[in-house]
Amino acid sequence: MQLLAVGLNHNTAPVSLREQLAFAPEQLGQAVVAARSWFERIDHRGSDEAAILSTCNRTELYAASRVPDSLDAGAHFLADFHKLNYAELRPHLYLLPQHDAVRHTFRVASGLDSMVLGETQILGQIKDAIRTADEAGGLGTYLHQLFQRSFSVAKEVRSTTEIGAHSVSMAAAAVRLSQRIFDKIFDTNVLFIGAGEMIELCATHFAAQNPKSITIANRTLDRGEILAHRFGGRAIRLAELQDKLHQYDIVISCTASSLPLIGLGMVERAIKARRHKPMFMVDLAVPRDIETEVGRLNDVFLYTVDDLGKVVQTGMENRQAAVAQAEAIIETRVQSFMHWIDDRAVVPIIQSLQENGEALRQLELERARKMLAKGEDIDAVLEALSKGLTAKFMHGPQQALHRAQGEERAHLAELLPQLFRGRR
Repeated sequence: MQLLAVGLNHNTAPVSLREQLAFAPEQLGQAVVAARSWFERIDHRGSDEAAILSTCNRTELYAASRVPDSLDAGAHFLADFHKLNYAELRPHLYLLPQHDAVRHTFRVASGLDSMVLGETQILGQIKDAIRTADEAGGLGTYLHQLFQRSFSVAKEVRSTTEIGAHSVSMAAAAVRLSQRIFDKIFDTNVLFIGAGEMIELCATHFAAQNPKSITIANRTLDRGEILAHRFGGRAIRLAELQDKLHQYDIVISCTASSLPLIGLGMVERAIKARRHKPMFMVDLAVPRDIETEVGRLNDVFLYTVDDLGKVVQTGMENRQAAVAQAEAIIETRVQSFMHWIDDRAVVPIIQSLQENGEALRQLELERARKMLAKGEDIDAVLEALSKGLTAKFMHGPQQALHRAQGEERAHLAELLPQLFRGRR
């Protein structure tokens, strides 16, 4: 079994491609099953493991497979599942085998591969992805161990370094950008579309600026009202956006919709109703919630998740020492995990040796019982039993040494005494 990670992220692909490769939450279980089937069609021995992580910044397939070209197979799976041209997708993908896949997993969980260095949201996203994979039957010994260790590494990195101490969150970046358009946030009406973790984080940051009003638009009104109540706001249904969008100066959207919720025509009508008063919009969703054409309107300032990513990269030099410390921790834990994998590789050999030894023991034991049944002296029986066991256990190594030649014989001659140096 070989571990692998195949995918793309904010460093290797623009949001326009990431949204094409993104998996909707309701797709993930089905996709995990499809990934396992994809590998099993190539290698019929089965037992392949798979998990898929899909966020606004990355889509990654993690797997443990016996397929000889498993990395290439994983890359083709992603293209095939989303009906994308493989040749166009391939330059944006990273294909990470075994050792590199383990290091990458630990770095992702620790927030070192995030757009916001050291952010903690990714850990919860990984846990959700692993829970889904487990429910879909995608986890086995290898992936289960890999992700359990990644959680431990992430905890160690965050508790022993200052990796997140100087980070600027996407939510804080959104506030900072909005202040370029509106000097006084407390004079603005703010609309949040969605009710997930990212929207909750953004609402927290904007609420601290005491805006004139906060509104949550969500598909289910109950959930929207719960979040709105926390910030002294109100909730509306998504269906009401068409008629009420013009009321808002700042619009932050992050939903799991597979299609845009806000189109060019809707925003054009809103701007006209606002008499061309500026509107600041942030689309944190992947796939995007707001049509890209909206950004061409003169009175609209539209930012994507990638635009905010550029803002949060400021101050990187302040975090380099923490990064180096975190990387050292991760490298140590990678080596530990690779030792575990190596140990797993010899388990079948050990089991075979134990089974063979037990068979030989049973043969000699049965022979001793027959000698005792005939009334032979017990000391003679024990002597025969010990000699018989020794002869049988030594037969294989002696034959191997006789058949070997050259370097192989020299290697066996050095190795065998160590193998048979038992306790005294």
